[in-house]
Amino acid sequence: MRYRTQRAEPLGFCTVLCNYAFSVLSRSPHVCGCAQDRSSPTSPVPAMPIAFKEWAVTVRALAEGEQLLTLRKGGIREEHKHFRMDHDRFFLYPTFDHQRNDVIRDSHQPELRRALEEGVWPDGDPPPSALTQDGGIPQPERVRIRAWAEAVAHYTVTDARVVEALSPYYVWTPDYAEKRLRWKHRHPLHVVLLRAYRIPRPVTVRVRDDFGGCRSWLEIQRDLPFEGTPVLSDDEFTRATAQIESILEAAADRVPVLA
Repeated sequence: MRYRTQRAEPLGFCTVLCNYAFSVLSRSPHVCGCAQDRSSPTSPVPAMPIAFKEWAVTVRALAEGEQLLTLRKGGIREEHKHFRMDHDRFFLYPTFDHQRNDVIRDSHQPELRRALEEGVWPDGDPPPSALTQDGGIPQPERVRIRAWAEAVAHYTVTDARVVEALSPYYVWTPDYAEKRLRWKHRHPLHVVLLRAYRIPRPVTVRVRDDFGGCRSWLEIQRDLPFEGTPVLSDDEFTRATAQIESILEAAADRVPVLA
């Protein structure tokens, strides 16, 4: 049976890597394709850094090289009600909104407790019992930004077998990943391959009221440079990318997603 998938960018694996290498060499530290300074003589204030909002335990996994993908449909507070890959370079913002322990695979369960290090609460860390409840962890006063990521490839998929085949590259249970696919079943699931970088010194960011709710993109109100060390070496990332691409290439119908 042929997989039903769509690919956002009909590029071969070698082309993706070449474009990625060129982009790294050609970009200045403060400019990326989507989150660059758009200031002009009539608007002297530069754009603030963009952050991608994800569960704290997932952000830690991305920052440690234990997860290389994100899977998205889009939350109810998205600007267009569906996920859009509006940025290709962004900081990773850890959130505790709806974070659940029962959808994290057993091997990664210890990281749930360590993920509390991503938040700063005025009265100290939440009790261990909060980890076992959906919504049991209150939003912290501040969160720590430890990493940023670059989107290397972007696909859309509609087949659960593809999502399951990609399970070595995320820390959720395969069942939960498939639930993400089935939600809003008329719309495909976005699969975004990320390369993460640890910033030299983590910074804390105040949690604003408008950061709450199911949304993907946030604007951070402080200047943060895109600096740091890749979480995985070039060889490690190339090998992992080849494996991920082989799964997706085998399934892809090569129909581009229209903007």
